[in-house]
Amino acid sequence: MLNNQFRFQTKSCHFSLSLSFSLSITPADTILRRLKPNPRFLFYAVCCLLMLLGFRLVMSGRDRISELPECLLTQILSYLPTNQSVQTSVLSKRWENLYLSVPGLDLNCSVIPYDADELLLSFIDKLLEFSPESVLFKVKVQCRDTMIDGFRDRIGMMIDRGTQHLDVVSSTHCLEDDNSLYPIVDMMPMNLYTSKTLVYLKLSSSGLMDPGLVSLPCLKFMHLEEVKWRVHLEKLLSGCPVLEELTLVRDLEDDYARRHDEFMAMRVRSQSLKSFRVLPLRNGYVGSIVNCTLEIDAPGLEYMSLGEDQFDSIVVKNLTSLIMVNLDIKFVVGFWVLFNTWDVSKSNEIRDFLNGISSVRHMIISAKTVQALDHYSKTGMIPKFNNLSRLEAVFHSKLLQFLPAFLECCPNLKHLVLKVVHSEVMKEGLELTDVPRCVSSTLECVEIQEKLQCEEGKMKATSYFLGNSAVLKKFILSPTAYDPRNVVESEIYDKVNKLTKRSTGCEIIIRAMEEVVII
Repeated sequence: MLNNQFRFQTKSCHFSLSLSFSLSITPADTILRRLKPNPRFLFYAVCCLLMLLGFRLVMSGRDRISELPECLLTQILSYLPTNQSVQTSVLSKRWENLYLSVPGLDLNCSVIPYDADELLLSFIDKLLEFSPESVLFKVKVQCRDTMIDGFRDRIGMMIDRGTQHLDVVSSTHCLEDDNSLYPIVDMMPMNLYTSKTLVYLKLSSSGLMDPGLVSLPCLKFMHLEEVKWRVHLEKLLSGCPVLEELTLVRDLEDDYARRHDEFMAMRVRSQSLKSFRVLPLRNGYVGSIVNCTLEIDAPGLEYMSLGEDQFDSIVVKNLTSLIMVNLDIKFVVGFWVLFNTWDVSKSNEIRDFLNGISSVRHMIISAKTVQALDHYSKTGMIPKFNNLSRLEAVFHSKLLQFLPAFLECCPNLKHLVLKVVHSEVMKEGLELTDVPRCVSSTLECVEIQEKLQCEEGKMKATSYFLGNSAVLKKFILSPTAYDPRNVVESEIYDKVNKLTKRSTGCEIIIRAMEEVVII
């Protein structure tokens, strides 16, 4: 027998509870026998959740758990995965059927044995039928790799229960009688497209059919990861009048989309969209041929992140509200591949893209984007980013020569975070001589990160900014700006302190290991 005695209290009330239960398990449902509940773990999980909800935990010998309101208990259970929520039925008589009233479902089907499909469906039916009028606010389902017949219908029933938050990882294969696997597309139920309550939608590996009508009046957040498209993204977005955030990850292995020219363009057109992201592929692999154009037309867009080259062409229009962009692209698909500078259409595409984002205020660019911009600048002109006040950029040491030319395109820059990557020996004779307008007149803070060691030639970026920035207020060498194993700290202080400083009021901060040294 396991005995536990606790008292919970808030500023306004307090109550005590004492639980005594046996480690012998009487399942509330046949399927529970397969879920292997751990009563001790579940009890302490419940206690922790009570504290997270604002209760203070103190020892006591009084027993008043039965006086806890059901709404509080079901709220506690809503923080647990469904398989653990069901297992709490063994804690006491009071908890026996509470899991049936939880206003949410968090189900990981991968823990369900392959021979228990019918039990799983019966279990879900029991949950859905117990209180058919109540709202199922949040549904999170991770399907098995192999499809379960009838499961899509259950997801449709969950949506009909007023679900506001839906997160589904779909099956990708079907298991034949001979135990062989073949790939399938697990389509979402048709009532998904006309839900009047959905606010958040996340789908992974799911199939989306063309429903004819899309009406999602409350949807604000949409995350579509490796979705199999049988409906155009543009049509899907047209039925989402209040959508604010969209996240995409393409499925480059979707043969259907690759065979049909109509899916060779993904159009993100929205008046309400504020944030758009393309995340890196889950497997990290991008083929050498990707025939798909990404078109973005969103006048209210404030944040855009393009995390990987999943499109062979990117077209932007009406991005007049941009505040921040995060670019980790090189404008061409394939590893270690740069675009052909003699390709006029590609150069024009890059020019139009840069012009389209030129109103941005905060820009983050990766090393490969810097390399692509340097490559482009040999034949094309980078536009002015007149509104840009903060820039975070990763430069390979061999491309530092390009830094002044790029900063020339940022005439009003105030804050620069420069990450220098020394992947190879810096070119001999590197001289940073050109001084762009922002360096001499607007730059107020410079932070240099990564392994910028203090050997001769490696401090040139530091010397360049200190010697040319007239209004610089703060210069920071971050903890990884040098390797303390190879350089004595006093040498760093001495070298930086001896550098010419154009701005006499500049504060120099060296974050040396655990301490901050201000010169």
